[in-house]
Amino acid sequence: MNDYRWVGSQKHFVDEIHTELLIKNVVIGHFGGNSSTGQYNNEDGCLFWINQEEDWEFAIILDAHNTAQSAELILTTFEKEKDLLHQILKLQSGEAFDNISTFILSIFKSEVFREACKNVQGETACLFVIRKDKFLWWLSIGDCILYLFHSELKALGEFQQNHRSFYEWVGQNNTFDLAVPCYSSGRKELRKGENHIFLTTDGLIECPNTKFDNPVEIFNAFDGLSNQDGVQQLLEEIKENNVRDSTTIISWKVTTNNFATLPSDI
Repeated sequence: MNDYRWVGSQKHFVDEIHTELLIKNVVIGHFGGNSSTGQYNNEDGCLFWINQEEDWEFAIILDAHNTAQSAELILTTFEKEKDLLHQILKLQSGEAFDNISTFILSIFKSEVFREACKNVQGETACLFVIRKDKFLWWLSIGDCILYLFHSELKALGEFQQNHRSFYEWVGQNNTFDLAVPCYSSGRKELRKGENHIFLTTDGLIECPNTKFDNPVEIFNAFDGLSNQDGVQQLLEEIKENNVRDSTTIISWKVTTNNFATLPSDI
């Protein structure tokens, strides 16, 4: 399967762990939270596209509240633009990232989309991530998290790539209705060897009686396990520790044989 689309309003996974294995060993994980702690719905969402021939992946992960309508709106909006997004991602990496950023922001700033946001109940944090060639690009609104795990980065204590920012959303209360819309964006060169790209909503890192707020603990959960088994283990641990909030995970690994930038004195 090359494409995956899900929103919590279609299946909430409360009290239920679910993992989905896509091609290229991409794993999507869901846990809707524990009903014993008061959870009854799931307002997360995600979308994932893969193009093996053109060597890229496109991901969206969403953490909505006060209904999943805002997450549904974003997924539906970008699914309608799939052909154009694919055309942009055919370009060389630098040009593709420049164009994709302009394109996504133009949609969010458009009057049509902003009017649609006024007709939904609630709002969502959202994180867009693209891996193309040996580069990673992201646009982040709110508090979803992007980690990049690599042994060279781990040695220097680098894991989280985006800035987790609170009080930013798209939807009923909308950062793009501000005089200055608030978001962050970035790019990262992947290191030579295996790079583990990991996106999550905040249920994972805010689970009581766990240490997943420390990314080393997330990274260690995959030791000796497949990507799918590692995601399963993370979700089982938060279920056992009575997490209430839902968690959505997108996890995949990319191996690059290309040279990665090093200091000039090495």
